[in-house]
Amino acid sequence: MKNLIFIALLCWGGMTAWAQSSEETNKERAGYEQPYHPEEDGDKRISELLKQAKKERKKVLVQIGGNWCIWCLRFNHLVTTTPELKTILDKKYVFYHLNFSPENKNEKAFAKYGNPGAQYGYPAFLILNAKGEVLFTQKSEDLESGKGYDTKKVKKFLQGRL
Repeated sequence: MKNLIFIALLCWGGMTAWAQSSEETNKERAGYEQPYHPEEDGDKRISELLKQAKKERKKVLVQIGGNWCIWCLRFNHLVTTTPELKTILDKKYVFYHLNFSPENKNEKAFAKYGNPGAQYGYPAFLILNAKGEVLFTQKSEDLESGKGYDTKKVKKFLQGRL
């Protein structure tokens, strides 16, 4: 009987901690920009951005994920609000958020470019040249630190020196 009570308390405590964590994550998520557009045809949009990249002599940085992904939102927030990172991003890349979610899996885009998120988790990153060739694939966990991202590692990644 003591074991049964102990197990019940353990389950209750775990559920309470999960609910609290989920609530905190939802509050954090609500405070960020929602950069993914589930209704968008990712393949078509990337084609448009490749033309822009060629014209501007930049690469395309594709961040794969969704507004459901707290790590996706954290990365976007860091690189768009940290002046040093934003400068590098704007100078070197056309930045795009390729949606992956139940309502839009963007299968055509992933058939063409691959979906490293399926292997590494989300977000995952692709760097494309202006011809649409994948130059580099990056998993998020290599850039993370604690509950966020390591600014120095992200800077090196954006500079192409990670």
